[in-house]
Amino acid sequence: MRPEGKLTRDTVVRAALDLLNEVGMDGLSTRLLAARLGVQSPTLYWHFRNKRALLDAMAVAMLARHKHVWPPEGETDWRAWLTLNVRSFRHALLAYRDGARVHAGTGPLAEQMPLAEAQVGLLCRHGFAPADALCIMIALSRFVVGWVLEEQARATDAADRTGQTLPELGPEAPLMAAAMAGILGDSPDAAFDRALGYFIAGLKPAE
Repeated sequence: MRPEGKLTRDTVVRAALDLLNEVGMDGLSTRLLAARLGVQSPTLYWHFRNKRALLDAMAVAMLARHKHVWPPEGETDWRAWLTLNVRSFRHALLAYRDGARVHAGTGPLAEQMPLAEAQVGLLCRHGFAPADALCIMIALSRFVVGWVLEEQARATDAADRTGQTLPELGPEAPLMAAAMAGILGDSPDAAFDRALGYFIAGLKPAE
């Protein structure tokens, strides 16, 4: 049944995100979305020229709803801010089924430019060149998307992995045995923070 009132971009995006949580990325189609909204598929193209444009808008909406770490003005611990920002990004992607798959492949959008400018500006105030600052933000974004892709894929395949165990490591692999013993007890959040910490610790402005 068609919802009351005029169909807007925001209405379409909200419905698409709800549908995503129900059917996942593989099940999401413009035909199914149009049926949910009570309209014909061509109606959606008044708002989005293709499915990629819809996915881009969904990615922006995910971050708007769940990512709330704006770069502070003035003096701040830039490494601490980067850590909070990246954690927030991960949580935003995890808030939706296949959230990382939706975000993967999105390009720079006009709605994101003010935030991107502020993020790059914070790093520039701490000695990074603009190009280096942007490269850092892109690299961190891709790190998070890749990490969450793995997390969500493993969650989806959990039933198929029932009964699987890690291979036993004998004396021929003592370093791997020690490494596995050191990380297997980590929670998902702790494992992410460990990896992120290595990344951020290695960042420094060019001299």
